[in-house]
Amino acid sequence: MASRQPNDRLRLLLEQTGWTHGQFARRLNRLGTETGRTLRYDGSSVCHWLNGVLPRPPVRRLVLELLSRRLNHPVTHTEAGFPPPPAHSSPATPARTVEELAEFWRQDMDPSRRGVLGTAFFSVTLTAPEWAEAVSRTAALRRGEGSRIGEGEVATVTAMTRRISELDNEFGTFHARPMAVSFLANTVSLYLRADASAQVRAALLSAASGLCRLTGYMAVDETLHGLGQRYYLKALELAGAARDHSAYCGTLRMMSVQAVDLGHGPVARRLADAAAGAAPDTGPRRRAFLAGQQAHAAAHTGDRAAALRHLGEAEAALDRAGTEDEGFASYDPAALMYHVSQVRYHLGDRQGSADAMQATERLRHVGYRRTTVRRHFLLAERQLAVGRLEEACATWNQALDGYPRVRSGRCDERFTAMRALLRPHLRNRHARQVHERAAALAARRGS
Repeated sequence: MASRQPNDRLRLLLEQTGWTHGQFARRLNRLGTETGRTLRYDGSSVCHWLNGVLPRPPVRRLVLELLSRRLNHPVTHTEAGFPPPPAHSSPATPARTVEELAEFWRQDMDPSRRGVLGTAFFSVTLTAPEWAEAVSRTAALRRGEGSRIGEGEVATVTAMTRRISELDNEFGTFHARPMAVSFLANTVSLYLRADASAQVRAALLSAASGLCRLTGYMAVDETLHGLGQRYYLKALELAGAARDHSAYCGTLRMMSVQAVDLGHGPVARRLADAAAGAAPDTGPRRRAFLAGQQAHAAAHTGDRAAALRHLGEAEAALDRAGTEDEGFASYDPAALMYHVSQVRYHLGDRQGSADAMQATERLRHVGYRRTTVRRHFLLAERQLAVGRLEEACATWNQALDGYPRVRSGRCDERFTAMRALLRPHLRNRHARQVHERAAALAARRGS
């Protein structure tokens, strides 16, 4: 039996991270929770791997992802001294045909498979296809066969997307996403198989991209980040097949929002810049929509000059915006002020961030319940960070007013964070009242 050879490649990568064996193991265990796995590795496990013991294949993927996140570049199996994976095991295989898309949607709809899909983690190594690639590699989606569809079917997809989005905003993802997945699997997949004129086919692909993008957003709101990322990639491919630049850029921007919320600044910045760079004939409101996210992502990486430059571009563009770009009408002064708050926060101005976040609430004309609840949670955290405890408690009370009627994973995360943040302040009667109210709500929800 051949003796094991030390894995010098993995050792070199670990040295580049600056982590001890124990630190690496603890971070790997935390990454495992993103996939629904309970891992209990320690420094001795890492020593075994460095001495040539191979971790199990699923753990190898986690090791590569953790190294990629730390080193800010994709780390391959070969680079880490692992044997290459089987060709069929790549999680990034694009859905190039209607059958592949339909199978993905059916799996997400099937309760027996949904748990498996939900264990996918957000990967910094997945690469979004560039515009030319997205257009060229999805030719099969531009062909149909069998029954013929027309503008009515396209209108159905568009209307369903709008209604599902309204339900999501009002009541939260846990109620709305199953509707979207069922409609994609049972109806949209049939439309994509059907024959249609070139104009109707393009419109259908564009509408399907929009619903896929919305479903990805809802998966992210459930904190199923790997699943959301896969939906976004499929939305990009559908947009490419439709030759819909707007849908393509909008999806890249949403991918950037997901990445920055998860703390992956370099990935978020790359996606935000790609979205802005690919946008054709950009109107001022759309330009503000894209530049605001560029500012947020740049601030997260610590690039003050770029963040302030993009923020200035967003403000100037919004000043010029009229009624055009109706698809981007939600990017208004309140949305811009939200980006101002995020930029200030990541650049170290906690007080200015709290003030800007408070201004966001004053400027918002129409507040969707889920967004309002989540923003109130976030504002309270910012207020507490600068010592404004009683203001934070008042804001948390506002969040709790709407929280029972919203089912959202991200709101649940902020609710849990609120309870932890309040515990050191329970001698204050305002903090104690909010904490007791939260405990009662948690008991009713069984959490």
